[in-house]
Amino acid sequence: MRKNPSGNSNAKQRSENKNNDIDLYLKALNSAYSGIIITDNLQHDNPIIYCNKAFETISGYTQDEIIGHNCRFLQAQDRSQEERKIIKEAILRGEECKIEIRNYRKDGSLFWNELFISPVKNDEGLVTHFIGVQNDISDRKKAEHDLREEKSHVELKIQQRTKELQDKESFLSSIIETVRESLLVLDANYIVISANKHFLNSFKVTTEETVGKELFDLGNQQWDIASLKEMLTQILPTNNPVIDYEVDHTFPYIGRKVMLLNAYRVEFEGKYKDRILIAIEDITEKKEQDRRKDDFLSIASHELKTPLTTIKGLFQIVQRLSVDNTDPKFISTLDKIAAYIDRLNLLITKLLDTSKIQSGNLELHMEPFEIDKTIQDAVESMRLAVPDADIHFSGSSDSIVEGDELQIIQVLNNLLSNAIKYSPESKKIEVSIHRVATFVKVSVRDYGMGISYQDRLKIFERFFRVSHIQKKFPGLGIGLYVSHEIIVNHNGTLWVESELGEGSTFNFTLPILNNK
Repeated sequence: MRKNPSGNSNAKQRSENKNNDIDLYLKALNSAYSGIIITDNLQHDNPIIYCNKAFETISGYTQDEIIGHNCRFLQAQDRSQEERKIIKEAILRGEECKIEIRNYRKDGSLFWNELFISPVKNDEGLVTHFIGVQNDISDRKKAEHDLREEKSHVELKIQQRTKELQDKESFLSSIIETVRESLLVLDANYIVISANKHFLNSFKVTTEETVGKELFDLGNQQWDIASLKEMLTQILPTNNPVIDYEVDHTFPYIGRKVMLLNAYRVEFEGKYKDRILIAIEDITEKKEQDRRKDDFLSIASHELKTPLTTIKGLFQIVQRLSVDNTDPKFISTLDKIAAYIDRLNLLITKLLDTSKIQSGNLELHMEPFEIDKTIQDAVESMRLAVPDADIHFSGSSDSIVEGDELQIIQVLNNLLSNAIKYSPESKKIEVSIHRVATFVKVSVRDYGMGISYQDRLKIFERFFRVSHIQKKFPGLGIGLYVSHEIIVNHNGTLWVESELGEGSTFNFTLPILNNK
């Protein structure tokens, strides 16, 4: 059969034209003023698989933090809105809808969102995706609200605002004088307007030496700190607060201080424009205590590891010396000893991992591997280790990821162990894996006691444990911390979705290698 070079050339040209069209569409989407997302309706929980640059700007999240989440994460704890039901019903019916809803940016600030949702159907009429177009209408909503207030409450509003201003002034003065933290109020030129007693006492200065002076001139330029200037210049131009900004500085008279600074713009109905409130926490001693604690953990873990290795070796010799007619109670006792040795070894390993993370010495042996097989093998191993647990596995990604396979297994084992441990009334656990855009998403769901919102904010912190389970369930609170750092070091994200009494779902994503 004669080849048709002309036909091949035309096919190649059509393919190139198609790729050019796709590139053009993506550029157009990224150039749009409106935020645009695409969700995959065929996957569990309808996760986001694409977002444009405008959506990142509106929400304050990066693309890596958005991909894999359901859109409801933007409502944070504001879940009683009727509009959420409208969205849910429209998705269930596969219909388009238009609503206005309250959302929250990554920094917690509120913004009003005008949302258009439209389904995408395949040739068979099945809804495969949803496209969401979002516009920030906060300014419009504020203008509408202000107009209503002005029309109906003009006189009353003036009286209320006047009283509020007086109350706020008095309240702020009380805080500045009584709070056990150094507080300063600056004007737009960084001139100190007021300083509380704690500041004066901590830094060995008087009111006359402080008030009315430029901050950077205080104490013969002791406060002329480059990092402090950098921090302050971020406030007024952007109108954003600066949270937990660390400054390490050696003062000539009081020595080295490590300070945690929080800075906010202060404005009471336009009267005090461009004033800055700075809260200064002296964490010098806390830093030193943390350093000593990290040194102790590192030394203690290493010192315990050596004799434990010897004990385990000697114990294995005793097990091999056991004969067939050995007393069953003796054999049972040996098995219990082996289990406790393994538990102690695992605990010491976690402490060593924590120490390595804090010192920045966590080693990663990065190699490509099949993530589906790794997750499935880890699930099978857990089933054998804990036969009472009802562990279900579903999904596939058909993907290769690059990472430290043993550490990823450690993360999954920790999530599974926690799911079993904190679900005493329900043995059912669901593990799923899916491909979401350029990431693999792994989820571990339990039907246990759940986690409150406040505890979810700290759940991945080192040594944090939920208060109401500390006595009932022993532990050090380092497993989730280590897991979080491992995933972060693999350029992924680990997060939890949970409600008290309704179980928890821990999810993590890993970037796919050479995704096409």
